[in-house]
Amino acid sequence: MKIAMIGARGIANRYGGIETHLEELCPRLVQMGHEVTVFTRSYFTKAREYRGVNLTHVPTIKTKHLDTLAHSFLSTMLALRADVDVVHFHALGPSLFTPLARMAGKKTVVTVHGLDWQRDKWGKAASWFLKQGEYASAKFPTATIVVSKSLQQYYREHYPNSNVFYVPNGVAVSSPVPPRRIRQFGLGKRDYMLFVGRLTPEKGCHLLMDAYRRIRTEVKLVVAGGSAHTDGYAESLRRNGNGHALFLGAVQPDLLGELYSNAYLFVLPSLMEGLSICLLEAMSHGLCVVASNIPANIEVVEQDGLVFVAGDHSSLADTLCRALNDPNMVYQLGAAAKQKVRQEYDWDVVADQTEAVYLSIL
Repeated sequence: MKIAMIGARGIANRYGGIETHLEELCPRLVQMGHEVTVFTRSYFTKAREYRGVNLTHVPTIKTKHLDTLAHSFLSTMLALRADVDVVHFHALGPSLFTPLARMAGKKTVVTVHGLDWQRDKWGKAASWFLKQGEYASAKFPTATIVVSKSLQQYYREHYPNSNVFYVPNGVAVSSPVPPRRIRQFGLGKRDYMLFVGRLTPEKGCHLLMDAYRRIRTEVKLVVAGGSAHTDGYAESLRRNGNGHALFLGAVQPDLLGELYSNAYLFVLPSLMEGLSICLLEAMSHGLCVVASNIPANIEVVEQDGLVFVAGDHSSLADTLCRALNDPNMVYQLGAAAKQKVRQEYDWDVVADQTEAVYLSIL
């Protein structure tokens, strides 16, 4: 099959969950014999090819509100003129253009990575447009993919006639890395807790700052992640975390693997998620996770981690104290988490399931 991917910034230069998703999925589809083209944003990467995946650079308007829409529209126009069997949109914003692809006779798929209209960084107008994207993602594609069971339940309740498939994110298995590069930051083996994610309000990093200040511990707090049109929020975190947290900004995959390999535990205090790839990656490294009790986290963590009341920094502080005071429990939960995600969230299986969706609509 010939498949066009629209909605990500690109691949070969990881940024967020969608970019990571495509960076893992697309080369596997190529290995399965398909021709895959990812429409990338011209500022994101200069590469024209990545592990057999074609990268087509498309201009955009690089602002908070127009970047995704402008790029997705132009990419859709190019895809409609190309010889492709499936146009695959990712996220709610790009799904607004699925009617254009359907009217041109193209088979279309939308993958919903989360209910983006719930994100605090968007104002009322942007949230309204994203809500229309949710409607479009259910009503207009030939098939809709959701990355978590909680999202599948949501779509079945709100759009009972939509053709919805559950295909989760996956995790890439990697070997542990001893502490080397992290030494430059004063970090060693199991002497820090780790947060990984973009610094946006819905990720709940401000709750983590408040909780960490409430506990007494020699275990450091490391925050790895950059802003996503949320510079004011990110700066407020740095001010509030002054003297309490180490902010590394966006980190490259090799350093990130080292951070995962040597952390004491992983914290995900998010207020909303589709299915966090960072959560899966942390668990695959054998980390005990402390996660908010939102449905998308609960379905992954279940009994193989610790959960706290979402939005409650006191509950988070109490849960962190429990983990810090019981290293044996932390080790056992981490081992169980590692086994679970490596069995249930495999990128090769994700690629097979995605191909099955394509075949079902052709």
